[in-house]
Amino acid sequence: MIVASLLLILVAVALLVFGLAGGSSLLLTTSIAASLLAALALVAGARRAAASRAAAGRPDADASRFRRPPAGRTGQAGPDIPTQHVPATDGTDDAGWRQPPGSSVPAGETHAATSEVPSPDEPPDEPPALRVSPADAALVAGLDAEVLVVDGRPRYHLADCPHLLGRDAEALPVSEAVALGFTPCARCAPDTSLLADTRPR
Repeated sequence: MIVASLLLILVAVALLVFGLAGGSSLLLTTSIAASLLAALALVAGARRAAASRAAAGRPDADASRFRRPPAGRTGQAGPDIPTQHVPATDGTDDAGWRQPPGSSVPAGETHAATSEVPSPDEPPDEPPALRVSPADAALVAGLDAEVLVVDGRPRYHLADCPHLLGRDAEALPVSEAVALGFTPCARCAPDTSLLADTRPR
């Protein structure tokens, strides 16, 4: 049927050209009739093809191409926007600070062992995270020892860390740093030092 509709379209175009060139309204009317027959042949061919696909048990390829996704789903995930925790500073002497970029550790949870490969959203000059076992991470999360953090950076450090040179660092308890999603710096290894101080000698 598709071949027949193509032939009818060619006939309609030829009749249109001759009708316009010769000024014949009969050829123009016949051209319109041939165009309508071509459209009918095309619709009939499409219906016949859909019926044969349905009889064969195959889904309609054209229908699946143009099917809309269910309401509320677009087929694409939205951007993963990290949340920031900004503690309330009203009525306290705390200057306030934000958690590191990309951190999504809810309050009260400890961080697990971290990889030494920095994530792509970390600054390029950021030192890698120290690998810490989950048991040691849980012990560190319960300590009140003081560590230093830099606003907008994902690591916490000891006071003598070379990464802190020339940076404005803020002190806070390591338990709070862990709860906010900061991870230990691999250069100064704060978890190793803090755990060594708490273990009996």
